Parts: sequence; structure tokens; C-alpha cells
Amino acid sequence: MTFPFRAEGPVTYAGPLPDAADLVVIGGGVIGVSTALYAARAGLRVVLVEKGRIAAEQSSRNWGWIRVQGRDPAEIPIALEAQRLWQELDAECKGRMGVATLGVSYLGRSKRDLEGFEGWLASAAPFGLTSRMLSRGETQELMNGAHAPWAGALHTPSDMKAEPWVAVPELARLAVEAGARLIEDCAVRALDVAAGQVTGVITEAGRITAPQVVLAGGAWSALLLARHGVRMPQLSVRSTAVATGPLPQVFAGAAVDDRLAVRRRADGGYTLAPAAFSELFVGPDAVRALPKYLPLALSGEFDVHLHPAAPAGFPDAWRTPRRWAADEQSPFERMRVLNPAPSGAKVSEIARRFRQLWPDLGQVPVQKAWGGMIDVMPDVVPVVDRVAQLPGLTVVTGMCGHGFGIGPAFGRIAADMAAGRDPGHDLTRFRLSRFSDGSKLVTGPNI
Repeated sequence: MTFPFRAEGPVTYAGPLPDAADLVVIGGGVIGVSTALYAARAGLRVVLVEKGRIAAEQSSRNWGWIRVQGRDPAEIPIALEAQRLWQELDAECKGRMGVATLGVSYLGRSKRDLEGFEGWLASAAPFGLTSRMLSRGETQELMNGAHAPWAGALHTPSDMKAEPWVAVPELARLAVEAGARLIEDCAVRALDVAAGQVTGVITEAGRITAPQVVLAGGAWSALLLARHGVRMPQLSVRSTAVATGPLPQVFAGAAVDDRLAVRRRADGGYTLAPAAFSELFVGPDAVRALPKYLPLALSGEFDVHLHPAAPAGFPDAWRTPRRWAADEQSPFERMRVLNPAPSGAKVSEIARRFRQLWPDLGQVPVQKAWGGMIDVMPDVVPVVDRVAQLPGLTVVTGMCGHGFGIGPAFGRIAADMAAGRDPGHDLTRFRLSRFSDGSKLVTGPNI
């Protein structure tokens, strides 16, 4: 098994920049690549530029879940569309993406956990999902008699998975076949703006003229927006994950409780992660955005550990420039791939907890451990909107750990928005202006 999100991965897509396009997409993650794919299929001349490598950051570092369960009600119709699109795309790729229906389960230890699940289930009732509550006995049967005192579970048998480090490169291949131009190792230094209107982008290799730009830069999006005077309270937290070597199948689905997330992979191993644990490296943006995030921090619903400073070059590091000229090196070139080290303490803890659930496994071989930076918003729902201050710019970011599964649908939506078409969904919940228009922020579900 290979993990192509390594920072030293080879360039697959290169070549000279075109002078002009109908649409430029900034960012080669799942949403950017999906945007390029659907824009090209709609007949647009589209160029995607990626500062590092396709899917080298969070789009290949996630758990691989394609779920509707636990989504904000405004996301559910989009997540359902995404599941349909994943199945269609995987069929085009003859199954190489590893898309499969395996079911997703949230495991509860307490009455409070189960009440939270039931509350979400009630809010999702209008959508006719397959989600249902499981009893203690049903949960034990589902989890193959794992050694844990779960009181019950929320289970969605129609939820799915794919293999991230395979799936997104396959999406990129489809985008190129549709006529999109992908260019790696090419950072966008600035938007090209004339008379208040976005007219393209300025990259390290030159200018591309285009009437529409989609920013899908993940953890880097707020930094580029800030350079142009647009403030968006987006922060990134480090997560840690582990891939085991092949093991006997003790559980075939995807499940998470308050301590551990587990998913069986196509290669016979398991992807494991420490549930809601994350780490925030404090920097200027974190200090500035504190009032927006304070209600979330005080809720006690997130296991976030603070570090006083981000490593050099990270988006919110203290010395990362916030202003630079379009003809000088940008922060995006100084760090081609955001490649955080995993939490060493968590790696051993993850393997130990997995072994405790199924003791008959014996030693759990850790084949690979990695870190990833998840971009989060103060209300735990994304931003998908046209930027009023910069006509011609659409931003799709802040997926809060949900981006892989929902990515194809938000990519299709972004492509339609850039082309001036109806996106087909009510996007009011995802507007950028909610952080500045005096609206009360309503936090999405944390289950």
C-alpha cells in the first residue's frame, strides 16, 4: 500500500500555463478537483493550479467516510447527492476508488450520548434516511462482540466509504479526460483584480486571465483571502491517524465512539483515529478569531489541545506573512505541502485501544501514521459562497472534517456557481456574510 500524500511525491501534472481560461480553480484537493471535473464536463475551459501535489493534504489524509449521518440539516441533501456521485464516478473508474456501502455507526456509552443521537435523528427525519437507533444488544452484535460498554448506537446502513489516497487521484484523471488542465507545483500568489472585479490569478509562473475563480484551498484559503482584505474566521487543527497492516476482519464497517474511530480498508487493514481529539497551534488568526470561536470552545464538546505556536510555514504561524507582492515568493511556495507530524503519544494509544476492543487480534501492526490539518469554522459548517467584495470569486472551504465525503457534490455546486447556473441547493446556511452581518451563529451537530 502506498500513501501518495507524501510531501516528496512526484509531479504528475505539469506544463506551461495557458494565457486564459473560463475558470481557474485554486487547490487540488477533492473539492477543487471535483469543481474542475464538473466545470470541464459542462464545457468550460478550466485550469486547476495546485501549489504542491494533487490530494497531498487533507483530501488524502482523512478517514475515507462518505456519510450522511451526523450532518447539519442543510448539508444532508448535498451529502445525499455526493453519495450518488461517488457511486457514478467509481463505476466510471471500474471500482478503483474503492467506493462501497458499509454503514456508519456512532457508538454511545451514556444516556447523554444516546439522547444526542436521537436529537439528530429527529432533525433528519424529513429526509427519509436509513438511519436508526440500535439497542445495546444490537450494537454488540454489529461490533462483533467488541469489549466495550456501549449503551447503544446511531447507525446508517446506507453510508459509504472510499479509499482517499486512491479516489482523489482518480478524480483528477477523470477531470483531465474531460478537458480540464491541471498544473501541480504552481502556487497562486494573488488574485488578479481590476476595477474591483476578479479577472484571473497571478501564479509564480505567470498570469492566467479568467472571469471566474473558485478558491478551494482548504487550510490555506483564509490566508489568500486576507491578502485581499477579506477576513474569514477559519482555523486549522491537527488530527492524527493510523493505518494498520492487514488483520483478520473483526469489523467490516465504520464506527466511532468518544475514544476511537475505526474503518476497515480494502487492503485488509484498518484506518484508526482518536475520535474527536485535535490540536490547535495558536497564531495571529487564532487570537483574532477568538470571539467567534469562544462559544464553541466553552461548549466542552470538542477535545482540542492548544500549542503556543505553529511550526514555521504553517498558515497561522506567527511569522507567516499576511502581505506580499504578487511578484515575490508567497507563503504557498515556502510550504508546498502542509505535512504535519502525527502526535506520537496518540499513535500508540490508538493501537492500544483498538487491541483492547478485540483482544484476540494480538499485536496490532502500525504500517503508517500521519497528521493532517482540518480547516474548521466557528459554527462547524462550511463556507460555500460568492465573495461579495470580490465579484468573480467563489470560495468553497471550511469543511470541518466533512470535505472528502461531500466533496464531489460541493465541487459540482461550485462549478455551477462559477458558470452562473442554479446550484440546485439552498446555500443560505453556508454564506460567508454570516460572520460579519450580525447573525447569531448556530453550531452544527457534533455527533
